[in-house]
Amino acid sequence: MRKFALTAIAAAFALTAFANTSSKAAEGVVPPAMEWSWQGLFGTYDRAQLQRGFQVFKTVCATCHSMRYLAFRNLEGIGFNEDQIKAIAAEYEVQDGPNDDGEMFTRTAKPSDHFPHPFANDKAAAAANGGATPPDLSLMAKARPHGPDYIHALLTGYEEEAPAGVEMADGKYYNHYFPSHQISMPPPLYGNDVEYTDGTEATVDQEVLDVTAFLNWIAEPELEARKAMGMKVLLFLIVLTAMLYAVKRKIWAKIEH
Repeated sequence: MRKFALTAIAAAFALTAFANTSSKAAEGVVPPAMEWSWQGLFGTYDRAQLQRGFQVFKTVCATCHSMRYLAFRNLEGIGFNEDQIKAIAAEYEVQDGPNDDGEMFTRTAKPSDHFPHPFANDKAAAAANGGATPPDLSLMAKARPHGPDYIHALLTGYEEEAPAGVEMADGKYYNHYFPSHQISMPPPLYGNDVEYTDGTEATVDQEVLDVTAFLNWIAEPELEARKAMGMKVLLFLIVLTAMLYAVKRKIWAKIEH
């Protein structure tokens, strides 16, 4: 019986060690911490950077990835005016209907429409991408540990050749920060993938920083409003505390005398 117990304990330790190892492998490498404009108590989004990031998303990312929670009119939040939003929406067609004949039809998108999916369905998306369905990017910055740091690291973490001893599966690319290090998505950015309207040089690093900022805004568009509300609450609590302290001193001053 004692021998059985010792064997069971040893097996449990082995399983725990294996689970920890597997978990660490699945989590991947911790990405380096970056400095972002929206971090900190007084941090805000850089509207120019967000617009550049939208250019990168629209030109590169949107060819494979959907953005199902983003409506064209939401782009007002990154500084586009009504006419610009209408012009951007007019570049797309969306499915609508049914019409009076009971048939679906396509029409030019309006500001109230959401960004159309680049593929008809997930099966079509997988078929066009080697069997892997490109994930929706609406909440990617919140869905992954380390959020924007992970996105930035992933987009800059490709290596031309896998380390010695690492056998790559067909159709996979080595990425230092992807959990299994083998990712189906080829390197998406090479530099000069877009021509920025504000004249900024479109280096790889610049494109990665800009699109990461845009994806974080998509996931947390209320971040600035939340911080502003937090500041108001803090100021209210400070004033309330001072008032309560003054009332307390006045009341106890009468009692003590």
